[in-house]
Amino acid sequence: MELNELQRDALVEAFNIGVGQAAASLASMVNEEVKLSVLTLQLIPRHEAMQQFSFRHSDKICAVAQRFSGAFDAQGFLIFPEEKGLEIVRRMVGDSLSLKELTELEQEAMSEIGNILLNACVGTLANLFRRPLNSTLPTYHLGSPDEVLGGQIQGNDEAVLLLHIDLTLEQHEIQGYVAFLLSVDSIANLVAEVDSYIAQAMGGR
Repeated sequence: MELNELQRDALVEAFNIGVGQAAASLASMVNEEVKLSVLTLQLIPRHEAMQQFSFRHSDKICAVAQRFSGAFDAQGFLIFPEEKGLEIVRRMVGDSLSLKELTELEQEAMSEIGNILLNACVGTLANLFRRPLNSTLPTYHLGSPDEVLGGQIQGNDEAVLLLHIDLTLEQHEIQGYVAFLLSVDSIANLVAEVDSYIAQAMGGR
């Protein structure tokens, strides 16, 4: 199933609202301006998504996973190259800590960032669709894309709603992904909700 231009534009607009809210929350955590934006949005088969998670210059990724139900049912992921995850944590806790200390804090800090960002994205859709939203606690994973996501992203009947995001902290620009793993039924439900929202928005003009 593919998204048409109207559906894609509606989702990008909604997710940009969500990441904008997340940026404000993250800014208070790092005590500096944070800019977040959605660069691209794709609905693609899982094997194509997995290929995109192999970042240049990085063998490992750090990912925060969270399951959502209500507005739409999905497994959500926030994904960064390992060194970029550490860089974000360093900006949160200061430059005085050693690499070992940073690594020990990474799980807690990244889980909090993932919780904020993923819930902001899905929460915006829940508000637009006027649907309830339930989520599990975030879990943190570090390793190769196959190690981290291989057990989560599986099944040929699943697709990934993939957002390529840009996160800017002062002079530091960090690119990563927000990904939502969807079953065929979940995709159909999401598209139906988006179409309903578009119809209401256009009818109100």
